[in-house]
Amino acid sequence: MTDNQSIRSILAPLTAIIVGLFMVILDGTAMNVMIPKLVEEFGQGLTTVQWTVTGYMLAQAAVIPLAGWLSDRFGAKKIFLLSVAMFTVGSLLCALSNSIEQLIFYRVLQGLGGGMVMPIAMAFTYRLSPPGKVGAVMGMMGIPILLAPAFGPVLSGWMVDFATWHWIFLINLPIGLVGVIIGAKTLPSISKQSVAELDILGIIFGPIAFAALVYGISQGGTSWTSWKTFTGLGIGILSLLIFIIVELRRQNPLLELRVFKSKQFTQAVIVQWIAQIALFGTLFLFPLFLQSAKGYTAFDTGLMLLPQALSAGLMMPFSGKLFDRFGARYLVLGGMLIVTAAGLLISNVDVNTSTATMIIPLIMLGLGMGTFMMPLNTHIIQAAPQNLVGRVTSLTNAAQQVVSSFAVAGLTTILSKQMETAIKAGKTMDLAWSDSFSTTFLVQVGIAIIGAGLALLLRKPKSSIAEDASQEEAQSATYMAH
Repeated sequence: MTDNQSIRSILAPLTAIIVGLFMVILDGTAMNVMIPKLVEEFGQGLTTVQWTVTGYMLAQAAVIPLAGWLSDRFGAKKIFLLSVAMFTVGSLLCALSNSIEQLIFYRVLQGLGGGMVMPIAMAFTYRLSPPGKVGAVMGMMGIPILLAPAFGPVLSGWMVDFATWHWIFLINLPIGLVGVIIGAKTLPSISKQSVAELDILGIIFGPIAFAALVYGISQGGTSWTSWKTFTGLGIGILSLLIFIIVELRRQNPLLELRVFKSKQFTQAVIVQWIAQIALFGTLFLFPLFLQSAKGYTAFDTGLMLLPQALSAGLMMPFSGKLFDRFGARYLVLGGMLIVTAAGLLISNVDVNTSTATMIIPLIMLGLGMGTFMMPLNTHIIQAAPQNLVGRVTSLTNAAQQVVSSFAVAGLTTILSKQMETAIKAGKTMDLAWSDSFSTTFLVQVGIAIIGAGLALLLRKPKSSIAEDASQEEAQSATYMAH
């Protein structure tokens, strides 16, 4: 990429990346709304049908650590297109499923393809970005990340009510095909990096660790004392410890954990985890509140979330441009404060709150997300040595899978305990729902405040892409020498 290359010149390859990314995220969020319909369709219990979601999550968590190594070894373009193609084929097979067992198996196939799309897309976009325009380009890529989770439930709810569940998967076929064709024609062939022999122990214990942790934590949402939770967490923690020891001893590991030696990188990742808990929790809780307490249908719930998604999408390009000028510090701080204020307003919502009143904090939540999400992601990439960008996105995405599961499971536990207490106290069901959600949302507010405080620690990385290449290479060489 040359210094005078404009954003316009990379719109075609960026379109291919966005199409693939949007398809994967949309499908993942749409599935939750379909669960009751699948229970009815296949005549199976919720515990069995839930594996269409759990199996997909586990497959994603297992394959994410491999994305960086495969990209370096075989080329990011080839692996990205293969991942999108695998996801598309998996979608076709899901639509053709005649039993719940088949659907679960093909959802795992989807997850194996979809899990690598996000980390490769982020690394690819960062490398495509012209110098000084990283924030603006990453902001464009962030739009599907925020819009897809809102459009997913709307689309899924409409198809479940007015068509059949098969179309949730069939709609991926033309999207995936277009993404592969555009990508094959426009994505540049980024040079492969020299990698050592395959990290066998890493490729074994990495996927086991992340998949087991995601499973154990997700089971914790039902019961933290069940044997499934203990088994998942036990295997996950043990595998993670072995994985860390193995990776730190290798010169060219599957995931480059030594990147945590960078103080700026470590601080930014911690802020990202806290923000993810605050954000994911709210995005998980509010739809649950609308359907459980307010009696909204899945389709109506999806429509309620559209203002949040649209406001986030509108904010993304502006926050990207601001990042290029000012860095991530004040954008993350401002965004987290907006999310905090939105959480306070949401904590006062009850079963009698009007629709218009609920939309205001949702719009604020979207503005906060759009302000800090991609600047923080870009900051993390810039804080790492540039030759490790592919490995860093795999590392952060794998960790985010675990953190997201922890957020959902932890908040589910808090909400359940609050409901039990309220019902035992003799409160009506409406009041029990309102009080329980209010308390849980306040926990989210406290987490968001912590994230805002930690944002003050962020500094613009010295390894910023805006600096000259010689300084960047010298810093990477110094890092690797240590």
